[in-house]
Amino acid sequence: MPRKTVNCIVLSALFLTGCLKVEHPSPPAKSHAEPQAKEVAVKVTKPETAAEPAGNIIPETGLTDEEIAAGWIALFDGHSLFGWKANNDVNWHVEQGVIKADSGKPGLLLTTSPFADYELKFDFRLTPETNSGVFLRTIFDPKDPVKDCYELNLCDQKTEYPTGSLVGRSKIQKPVPASQEWQSFIVRLEGPKIQASLNGKEVLNFTDTSENLRKVGFIGLQKNAGAIEFRKIYLNPLRMSTIFNGVDLAGWRVVPGSKSKFEVVDSTIHVTAEKQGYLETEETWDNFLFQATAKSNGKALNSGYFFRAIEGSEKGMANGYEVQIHNGFKDKDRTKPENAGTGAIFRRTEARRVVSNDNEWFTTTLSAYGSHIAVWIDGYQVTDWNDTRKPDENPRKGLRLKAGHISLQGHDPTTDLNFKDLKVSTLPTESP
Repeated sequence: MPRKTVNCIVLSALFLTGCLKVEHPSPPAKSHAEPQAKEVAVKVTKPETAAEPAGNIIPETGLTDEEIAAGWIALFDGHSLFGWKANNDVNWHVEQGVIKADSGKPGLLLTTSPFADYELKFDFRLTPETNSGVFLRTIFDPKDPVKDCYELNLCDQKTEYPTGSLVGRSKIQKPVPASQEWQSFIVRLEGPKIQASLNGKEVLNFTDTSENLRKVGFIGLQKNAGAIEFRKIYLNPLRMSTIFNGVDLAGWRVVPGSKSKFEVVDSTIHVTAEKQGYLETEETWDNFLFQATAKSNGKALNSGYFFRAIEGSEKGMANGYEVQIHNGFKDKDRTKPENAGTGAIFRRTEARRVVSNDNEWFTTTLSAYGSHIAVWIDGYQVTDWNDTRKPDENPRKGLRLKAGHISLQGHDPTTDLNFKDLKVSTLPTESP
């Protein structure tokens, strides 16, 4: 049974000198954020929402425990457009667990996070008048489908590129029968290869050997002509490299001055502490996806994953961004996290909901790309944040885009956590 549900026309380009421009809603920092001199206020448009789940429950995502453990995340939570941004005024909205659009000029609803190599699953439903698509590795405003994106066409009308084709790149050999029922796609992008199965049958097997190979970009849902509906949108990152071997701490080092104990127990990293301490990777990353599974063996324990961190020393053990681990919440309401909440970027923005429990394993997925940071806990997105501060070498003081270490935190004498399945995938900074 599911563990958690939360259920061809293109536009003008914003891709400059081959570099992906990240644009998305930027939730303002909460009151506990460190004040920054002369910060510019950012106006945020609240996305349209359906019924918000009650504050005392963990929203369903439709992902099983096995899928969560395998790294799957929900791109659509089933009740809001959190983690998405439209590039024009199409009437994207959510009704009964479905993303819908049926009016406005052709446009896209895009993920605020870019992705490179992944498997994507989604359901869609067309009308006889519908012309739509799903844009893969796209820029925010694509102009040319053979340069700016891969457009997986969704159209049952007479068209040069029937459903399952890549517009301008590859036509399916045998068009599928027209349908007004829900249909399901599974799409896999790995390097230059793109494969797609429609309703369980492979319809696309394409390798991009052109000079326009795209390596990274957003995922976009298109409203072109007629009404379009999407639901159950899930993604599993590919090409993830293990950074903990389950045997010893090779590739890791304890930060000087740490007063925490890190040891390998039952193929996990177990941490206890007298006072704060950190175990950091020897390798560094700038733009990347990170996944790890953790368990806090006590009530509302405090820990975290630090990233893009300066090499730790006794004078500064943890100068990095921090994905918070703290499963406490107030008034029996998971939308009121204590101490920012698991999945928050500590001192920057709170998790919108606490979806993990103490004494249970939970999986964190972190996307860091340029100034944009997103976090999913057990497949449910809890953070979508853009660092609008002035650049600084130290992420505690300002925006840091440079590569840095990933580290695990021991916090205080109550610390008692286990970590396993730590993986990273580097995201290309530029696309040709």
